[in-house]
Amino acid sequence: MAARFAFLSGVVAIALGAVNAWPASAQDGFPFGLEMTLDASPQPGSKRVPSLEIGDSGGAKFELWCKGGKGQFSVAGETVIFAAGPLEDRSCPPDKAKADDDLVAALSAAVTWERQGDEISFIGPTTVRFHLNTN
Repeated sequence: MAARFAFLSGVVAIALGAVNAWPASAQDGFPFGLEMTLDASPQPGSKRVPSLEIGDSGGAKFELWCKGGKGQFSVAGETVIFAAGPLEDRSCPPDKAKADDDLVAALSAAVTWERQGDEISFIGPTTVRFHLNTN
């Protein structure tokens, strides 16, 4: 797992150079410093819905259906790169573990983002939508 994270970190560094990115906090509109909840229903037998908190410098903390973890967002204009760190394995049931892994994979595959009001979409092969927590 550490080798995968090191590889992803290298890919992020190369990609950032390729898109001529500037510091994450310089972006307007991206939800730095905010918390959001996945636009999804809880899984059967649970009230939990994945949430994501993006810090002012792009560091992210997330709680999924079962697992949790940290990662890093880098943004240049509408381009987004997300590198996930290792996930906390919490002895999740197989269906929730797969859903968590699929969500992290979708975020990691996103190449652009957009914001419409309180809705943030990460767009790649699969679009993942979150709603800002405004209360």
